[in-house]
Amino acid sequence: MSEVWLAALAVVAGFAGLVWSADRFVAGSAALAQRLGLSKLVIGLTIVSLGTSAPEIMVAVSAGLRGAGELAVGNAIGSNLANIGLVLGATALIAPLPVQRHLIGQEIPLLLVVTALAGFMLRDARLTAVESLILLGLLVPLLWLTVRYKKRHHGEEEEDVEIRDYSRFRATAWFLAGLAALLASSEILVWGAQHLATAAGVSPLVIGLTVVAVGTSLPELAASIASALRGHYDLALGNIIGSNVFNILAVMSVPGIIHTLEMEQAVFSRDYLAMLAMTLLLVAAISASLWRRPVGAHLGRRLGALLLACYAAYYWLLFHH
Repeated sequence: MSEVWLAALAVVAGFAGLVWSADRFVAGSAALAQRLGLSKLVIGLTIVSLGTSAPEIMVAVSAGLRGAGELAVGNAIGSNLANIGLVLGATALIAPLPVQRHLIGQEIPLLLVVTALAGFMLRDARLTAVESLILLGLLVPLLWLTVRYKKRHHGEEEEDVEIRDYSRFRATAWFLAGLAALLASSEILVWGAQHLATAAGVSPLVIGLTVVAVGTSLPELAASIASALRGHYDLALGNIIGSNVFNILAVMSVPGIIHTLEMEQAVFSRDYLAMLAMTLLLVAAISASLWRRPVGAHLGRRLGALLLACYAAYYWLLFHH
């Protein structure tokens, strides 16, 4: 019993450490990038975007090295489900989420292509090094194209990113301290999650889909709800779509690069198909809202309630499959 409590404590401490260190890592690296001459737009679209996924990426590295790659794949899929079902669902219940037309032309096609690619690679419940490298390799041209598109359509300084005014020494110090703390926190979290899985008699995949995925999505949930309460909810949809693309390309791919993953078949037949269904539901809702109301389109409380109900139904399926 004491080992279960120790594992649970390690998971909680790991989450707390990831939240703190990700903030320091992003602040330090963004300030350092600005000192080195990068524009706010580029920093916002690359360093800050990737930095918010740093906890999931570090957990994926630790899980891969510890031979628990299923946990990382579960984290990527589970985080995408939590982003749509929990984060967007809860935020839409608080306030209607505005829908921008550019989502249909840029972000949504990208999300659909990346989600379809993930399905093609998970169909045999295996993730090879070649497949993983293809996923990770798509990240660089994707970031380059995004920066290019935003510069052309929105101007160089359109991205409103808060960058702290650190000296180069202080920025470097926080960057290194944040990175070290991220590595340590992810190791603690993965150790605790592995022991919890053993104690509960479930696979690391299920722990990744539930405990780890929800834990790494909680900061996003808190930030989205806080923004909605303050009336700053216009970026919520774009941020969630971007985060889901990053989770597939940058998180799911990592353990497969370390060594080929052999997973239970349910990773495709249950978990991937649930992620695909939730993604298609979101895309259909966005498309319908823009078709009905080209100006002032939004996702309302009814959709928020439906997304939360679908997320709850997935949990029922997960533990009754």
